[in-house]
Amino acid sequence: MGQDFWTYFWVVGTFGTYIAIAVWARASSTDDFYVAGHDVHPTVNGMATAADWMSAASFLSMAGLIAFLGYGGSVYLMGWTGGYVLLALLLAPFLREFGKFTVPDFVGDRYYSTTARLIAVICALFVSFTYIAGQMKGVGVAFSGFLGVEFNTGIMVGMGIVFIYAVLGGMKGITYTQVAQYCVLIFAYTVPAVFISLIVTGNPIPQLGFISDVRGEDISMLGKLNTVVTDLGFQEYTQTNKTTFDIFAITGALMFGTAGLPHVIIRFFTVSSAGAARVSAGWALVFIALLYTTAPAVASFARLNFIDTVNESTYIADDADYETEAAAIVAAGGKPTPKWFKDWEKTGLLGIEDKNGDGVIQYRAGDDNEVTKLDRDIFVMANPSIANLPAWVIGLVVAGGLAAALSTAAGLLMVISSSISHDLCRRTLFKDMSDKDELRVARASAAGAVVLAGIMGMNTAKLGFVAQVVAFAFGLAAASLFPVIVLGIFWKRMNREGAIASMLTGLISTFSYIYYFKFVNTDPADWWFGVSPEGIGFLFMFLSLAVGIVVALVTAPPPQDIQDLVEDIRVPGTRRSHGIADEGMAPVPAE
Repeated sequence: MGQDFWTYFWVVGTFGTYIAIAVWARASSTDDFYVAGHDVHPTVNGMATAADWMSAASFLSMAGLIAFLGYGGSVYLMGWTGGYVLLALLLAPFLREFGKFTVPDFVGDRYYSTTARLIAVICALFVSFTYIAGQMKGVGVAFSGFLGVEFNTGIMVGMGIVFIYAVLGGMKGITYTQVAQYCVLIFAYTVPAVFISLIVTGNPIPQLGFISDVRGEDISMLGKLNTVVTDLGFQEYTQTNKTTFDIFAITGALMFGTAGLPHVIIRFFTVSSAGAARVSAGWALVFIALLYTTAPAVASFARLNFIDTVNESTYIADDADYETEAAAIVAAGGKPTPKWFKDWEKTGLLGIEDKNGDGVIQYRAGDDNEVTKLDRDIFVMANPSIANLPAWVIGLVVAGGLAAALSTAAGLLMVISSSISHDLCRRTLFKDMSDKDELRVARASAAGAVVLAGIMGMNTAKLGFVAQVVAFAFGLAAASLFPVIVLGIFWKRMNREGAIASMLTGLISTFSYIYYFKFVNTDPADWWFGVSPEGIGFLFMFLSLAVGIVVALVTAPPPQDIQDLVEDIRVPGTRRSHGIADEGMAPVPAE
């Protein structure tokens, strides 16, 4: 059985499972649609959270960017891992104790303000749409590689799949779908890594394999990779050209941005209590670690195998019979361009230019490099083919990549949907809206978001690779949402004026910086303090915190019942009965 059979076997089988789960767990109420009825088991929620968290950026892009940035790419690994720990320990249990559906819901009630709620909705939408643009690029990479079609066509196919199970099942359907997706993606990620580690080093544990000696050679895997890349003129793999301060800033933006991400925070509202949220977070960290500790190994194997198979290979033209030409090249003692390279060329994500006209691909640093287009996001998907693994493994990885991209896309769609239907419509504009009407609006807004997200995904090339686009979302979350969440939990003196000023400061400053240095002035020499657009959210987070604190101190303190509420949510199990009536807000119901 060939590669096509196994690819369709895994993809059709897994997607049939996802859609069946969505139908089985179809949401019948707003409580089901937004928070899965608050009755998800902590272990199940931990697995769903891991799938929600490990997006296309983690599955597809992280290993690819580490492969080509080397040590410089490790900031994403450190930032995302540390950020999840920060979220799990610092914020998740308290937000669950507050008991609201969404982050804007928390902001609106904690800061007793419709204006604060609306600004939080805007922040959540900015963050979510920036994030989902990266996910939809991942969807396009996965589907274009799977179907052998152009990138934008791949995105449109993915849009249709997301539409079916996210719009139909809501959070309840998404939760159980994400459990299945986690099982698929972690199996798909680790199995090829074990195979390749055995082939290259003889060690079946990838986390140890990439620091072991190469099979049959007296040199470590990383030592050989350093030698190979430096011989081709590239920077040493274990070095980076980023400044220490920029590394620190990017890591900080990813960490604190994680703690402000609406689609991750909302997962902790699906369990029954703050205690269950803590247990759920612990399980999620275990499930996440399985992939994150494997990524550096996958990255180093991918870079070495790519160079071995592509560099100095004889190019085979698109109109030639590949098998015949490849056999002739081998018979003549040459090395043909690998079949996987030709397959990915069709997607528009790989490309070459024979600059010296010798028909042989030279991959090296500088102007002589003939691999003129090299999208880093393809390498986890292509890695099994590069290593010539069995067809069933190649098909499995395709299914895993699709699961990773679609699981997070669905979670983000829920944030967008709930922000529009619940926070904007029911809690602000149409307070008499029925549950039935709210559910209709939620599904309609999710459907509209799918279309807009797809359009954004088709236009991510200017922004960068998937993980880089996602990093912009983390920076926006760190600067706009994290300050008001953490101050809202731990400082009862924080008021609505401070929250409004803080969110506006963080959102406007960070978005402006990213836009300016990605679209107007692309010269890194002009970055403020040498900080890249991916890391600037960390600096503006402190500005946002400072503005919020200063404004809160020079304006009136919040009402006493709000201060009492803040005290209550820091004590697990406290039942609230505080009313919040300012600016027409409904009272917080007792649980």
